Amino acid sequence: MIDKAATPSPLQLVKRALPDLNGAMQRVAEHILANPDEVARGSITKLAEAAQTSAATVTRLSTHLGFAGYPALRAALAMEVGRGLEAGWASDIGLAIGPADPPEQVLNVLASTQANALRNALASIDLNAATRVADAIAGARRTHIYGEWGDAIPARELYIRLLRIGIPVWFFDGPQSSQIAAGLLGEGDVALVVTRSGTDPTTLEYVRRSKDEGALTIAITGVVDSPIGRLADISLDTGTAVGGSWTEFFAGRASDTLTAGLLFVLVAQRVPDHLTANHPNGPGQPVVHPDT
Repeated sequence: MIDKAATPSPLQLVKRALPDLNGAMQRVAEHILANPDEVARGSITKLAEAAQTSAATVTRLSTHLGFAGYPALRAALAMEVGRGLEAGWASDIGLAIGPADPPEQVLNVLASTQANALRNALASIDLNAATRVADAIAGARRTHIYGEWGDAIPARELYIRLLRIGIPVWFFDGPQSSQIAAGLLGEGDVALVVTRSGTDPTTLEYVRRSKDEGALTIAITGVVDSPIGRLADISLDTGTAVGGSWTEFFAGRASDTLTAGLLFVLVAQRVPDHLTANHPNGPGQPVVHPDT
């Protein structure tokens, strides 16, 4: 007899047994497969009622599957369901934070991951390359910035801040928009992308076409040895590689934002007259944006 979870999993055992079952035992098996989390938390009576049968039938199915009884089957299901929930959490949020962690622990972990990302960025950003990018943007006829999904957050902020100081800049996202953006570029223009992974097909095609049109292509990325990182004329390494979970992705955003912020200030240094030209109080007064 089996009195704890084993390989194969209890749900696999139920699936394999189902074709040979009939009547009440089949109904019990079907209910287990449809509601494993409910069965893992429930009593033998509750399962019997849901399958419109008796507790004795539930026990017979349990022993038929190789378990010592229903308590052993329920324990195996609970372990299986728990593993599934843990795997889902790990693949989405990551392992650095647990489902039961208190808010202060969550905050500490998130702050720590961002602090590490910033340290990585300080050690990785090529300042000579950043200076070249700032020179190009400050003197460009137009600058087109492209970012998708989470990459759009630092990309859009850079666009807003450059626009605020009078730089001819546009922001684009989406496949169709990217093609329009690339087609409008030419010699003396700049195409800049933020790409955490460096592999997005739409972003890659945008960089490729922009380059073919004669624009200077720039990638802010966590993976410089990626297809986009290698294709771009200048790749700014943020120091934080793309992660497989949200926590890791969130950490990289700090380094992306720092890199974009560096470019903004370097460009602003090159066009200080733009900061005061349109101030409501006239030239010579500092521009203070409500979001800064």
